[in-house]
Amino acid sequence: MATFQQLKQNIGHAWEYLAEGWESLTRKATNAITRFTSSDNKDKYSDEEHKQLVNRNAGWGVMAAEVFDDDDRVIVRLEAPGMDKNEFDLQVIDDVLIVRGEKRIQSERTEGHYHVKECAYGWFERAIGLPDKVDSDKAQAGYRNGILRIELPKSANKRSKRIKVEVS
Repeated sequence: MATFQQLKQNIGHAWEYLAEGWESLTRKATNAITRFTSSDNKDKYSDEEHKQLVNRNAGWGVMAAEVFDDDDRVIVRLEAPGMDKNEFDLQVIDDVLIVRGEKRIQSERTEGHYHVKECAYGWFERAIGLPDKVDSDKAQAGYRNGILRIELPKSANKRSKRIKVEVS
């Protein structure tokens, strides 16, 4: 039978493995997770309402993104439902696309004997690494059906070239 000291040591090892796994998961998921922070518009709400909004909405959320790379361009698609196209701020810094915005979604409905009121507020920022150098001055973006699509032409001097290699 294990002694108390051995049990304590085994629990310590298990905790270390759990912490190490969590850190690894966090590192791998960094580009897939977006930080939402509370809005500065807190004067619209009482202190109690603002605290409730912050507690309910502040934190991490997933904004799924896809990055496509072809010979001439990089295309990024980002899920951002319920927003208006004018609520996005897009920048390219080095080889990273930065997408910022503010969610302000409210819905209220009655279902049977229940009155449902839902809201989501908060600033978000998502950094997406780009696979190649792009010409950000020629970038184009569109927003439709909750999907933000950004097309970034590759820099002329960085476009990939195809060559045929003979196998001998």
